[in-house]
Amino acid sequence: MKSIFVTFLKLGLTSFGGPVAHLGYFRDELVIRQRWIDEAEYADLVALCQFLPGPASSQVGFALGLLRGNGLRGGLVAWLGFTLPSAVILFAFALAATTFSGPLAQGFLHGLKLVAVAVVAQAVWGMARTLTPDFQRMLIAFVAAVITALLGGALAQIAAIAIGALLGLTLCRSDNSQARTRLHYPQSRYAGTIALLIFAVLLVLIPIARNASDYPLLTIFDAFYRSGALVFGGGHVVLPLLQAEVVAPGWVTDQSFLAGYGLAQAVPGPLFAFAAYLGAIAQPAPNALGGALCAIVCIFLPGLLLVYGMLPFWDALRMRPLAQAAMRGTNAAVVGILAVALYSPVCTSAIFNWRDGVLALGGFVLLTYFKLPSWIVVALLASAAMIIALV
Repeated sequence: MKSIFVTFLKLGLTSFGGPVAHLGYFRDELVIRQRWIDEAEYADLVALCQFLPGPASSQVGFALGLLRGNGLRGGLVAWLGFTLPSAVILFAFALAATTFSGPLAQGFLHGLKLVAVAVVAQAVWGMARTLTPDFQRMLIAFVAAVITALLGGALAQIAAIAIGALLGLTLCRSDNSQARTRLHYPQSRYAGTIALLIFAVLLVLIPIARNASDYPLLTIFDAFYRSGALVFGGGHVVLPLLQAEVVAPGWVTDQSFLAGYGLAQAVPGPLFAFAAYLGAIAQPAPNALGGALCAIVCIFLPGLLLVYGMLPFWDALRMRPLAQAAMRGTNAAVVGILAVALYSPVCTSAIFNWRDGVLALGGFVLLTYFKLPSWIVVALLASAAMIIALV
C-alpha cells in the first residue's frame, strides 16, 4: 500500500493541466514506466470512466489502485495520494486568502500550462501508435475527433465513444491482435451491485432528508454529492453546478468563488479538489476543516461508487469477442477525443506566441525521446517560463 500511496502522491504533486493531462501523466508513469497494465487495458479504463459521471482521471486512478492493491483499500489509498496535495493547497488558500501575483508567479503558472501541452501531446502520440495501427481505426479516431470538435461538451465525447463502439463492431471484428487477459478486479458482482445501489439511494434520499431537516451537514452533503453525481466531462463541467449550489444561496461570494477557481486551475491534481476550498469558506457552518473534509468526500463519492460498481461487470464484458471489437472502436475514439482536447483547451490556453510553442515542443521531445520523468520537465518548463516573464 505504501508504494501505491507514494506513486499517486508523486502524481498528485506533478500532474498539472486538468483531467486530459492527468490521463497522460498516468499513462507515462503506470503504463509505460511501471507497467501496471498494458496500453489497451488502460484505454478500456479511460473509455469506461468517460461514460460515467464524475472526475474521469480520479476514477481511472482509483481503478488502478483497486487493481494494484487487490481491494478497496488500494483504490482509496490511490485516490488519497492523488487528491491530497491539491486539497491541502486549496484548504490553505481558503484559510490564508492569498493569491499568486506578479510576473514571476504568472510565468510559473504559464509554464505549468505548457507542461500540460507536452504531456497531452505525448499521450496522443503514444496512444495513436498503439490503438490506431490500421486504416479502420484511424478512420474511427477521425470521426470521433470531428464529432467532438463540431458538437463540443461532455455529451459530444460520450456520443463519440458510443459511435466508436458501433463502428468497431462493423470494422474491427477481424482484428488478430492478442486477446485481452482478465484484470481480476477484487470486488465481486454482488459488491458492485451494492455500490451502485448506494449511489442511487444517496442521490434520491439525501435531498428528501435535506428538505425535511435543517441540519447543516445534510445541506453540504446534498449540494456536493449531487454536483459530483450529475456531471459528465470532468472538473471544469462541475463548476457551474457548484456555483449554483454555493453562490446562489449566499454560502460563498462570487468574488471568493472565482478567486478559488483561479487557483484550482493552477495547482496539480484533480479540479474537484476545489470543493475543499468551498467547504472551508462556506457560511454558515460547517466550514473550516470539517466543511472542507465533508465537501471533498461528498463530491468524489458518487464517481468512486459508480466505477467500483461497474468494474466487475466491465471486466467480464470486455472478454467477449464482440465487446473486444467494440472496444477497439472505443479505444480509437478516445485517441480522437484526446487529439481534439490537445488543441482546445490545452494548446489554446497555453500557446500564445512562438516562444510558448518552442517550450511546449521542447517538453514533448524531452518526454518522448529523452524519456525524462515528468517532474523534471515540469521544473524545466516552469523555470524557463519564469525567466521569460522576467525578461
